Amino acid sequence: SVEAAKACAKEAGVDNVVFVGMSSEDVSRALRGERGFHRLREVDLDAMRLRTLVVDPPRAGLDEGTLDLAQGFPEILYVSCNPAKLAADLDRLPDHRIRAAAIFDQF
Repeated sequence: SVEAAKACAKEAGVDNVVFVGMSSEDVSRALRGERGFHRLREVDLDAMRLRTLVVDPPRAGLDEGTLDLAQGFPEILYVSCNPAKLAADLDRLPDHRIRAAAIFDQF
């Protein structure tokens, strides 16, 4: 949850991150400047130097809007529960390469 993430950041002394619970579609719209969102009212997106996009898509993989958004980020942290869709999404992100990978069995 957003509250848990905020608590972890505070405990770790991290103060240069903003946590907002929003759909990837709405985040994409906000970053493209298509519209404002109440949840971002205190966030100055234009002043941020965003370098890393964190995605945790459903089993179906990334939607087209998020794939388009990801193209503009130099770094992507991709959490996947579906290796086949991860591979398909990576094929659609040709300007990115895998620098590291980890596998966890959580079930």
